[in-house]
Amino acid sequence: MSETAGVREVKSAARTVELLELLAARGDRPARLQELADELGVPRSSMYALLQTLAARGWVRSDVTGSLYGIGIRALLTGTGYLDSDPRVRTVRPYLDEASEALGETIHMGRLDGRDVAYLATRESHEYLRTISRVGRRLPAHVGALGKALLAERPDDDLPDGPYEALTPHTRTTREALAADLARVRARGHSIDREEGVLGIVGFGFALRYDSPAQDAISCSVPVARLTPGHEERIVAVMREIRTKIETVVPVGAGSVDWR
Repeated sequence: MSETAGVREVKSAARTVELLELLAARGDRPARLQELADELGVPRSSMYALLQTLAARGWVRSDVTGSLYGIGIRALLTGTGYLDSDPRVRTVRPYLDEASEALGETIHMGRLDGRDVAYLATRESHEYLRTISRVGRRLPAHVGALGKALLAERPDDDLPDGPYEALTPHTRTTREALAADLARVRARGHSIDREEGVLGIVGFGFALRYDSPAQDAISCSVPVARLTPGHEERIVAVMREIRTKIETVVPVGAGSVDWR
């Protein structure tokens, strides 16, 4: 039995986590006190006290008027600590560099987190630079190359019923359409995201099978305008080779701590 089995949830801790996740998800859109209280369904006075407590410790920040709130710098420091302490991220990073140098495209590493994929490392293409780094951000697993590569490692029975969120007109929003696509992923050995998450971008995803089922994946993203048949073949060949190298140096079940 798990050590946490049967333990009652601490409501104040759960509320704190929910607030931080809400602020983080808003990105560059700060929130007002009443918005946060309404969103989480808590009294305004309780929300104000929680915000002030977290602000004093750097987890929340406010503007000069004290009326707008956003995620604080402590969240960044904690997130960086997660990345720095993860031996698999450290091991994979040099191979992301190798893939980026070989292909000249953007390379990602991501990890499945519930129904989303969290981006753990990125090497940006010099030809197509994003204005905001994806590291630490999340994307629904059904829309991206990373997520679909990982979903294909699991039985279709695990898929939610849907309908799924559509990020572009190309997103597969039904369980049946996604399951059919995942069958093709299993057959070819890698996923393809053709403008399903971002218009104008195609992604190729490869699950890293040092866990079973795989928790991590790598991908290559390329603008549609640069994706010729020959370039696509080279991307797949290079990324397959990179995956093999990573799986060779990270044996199945490796890791100093067996995190749940």
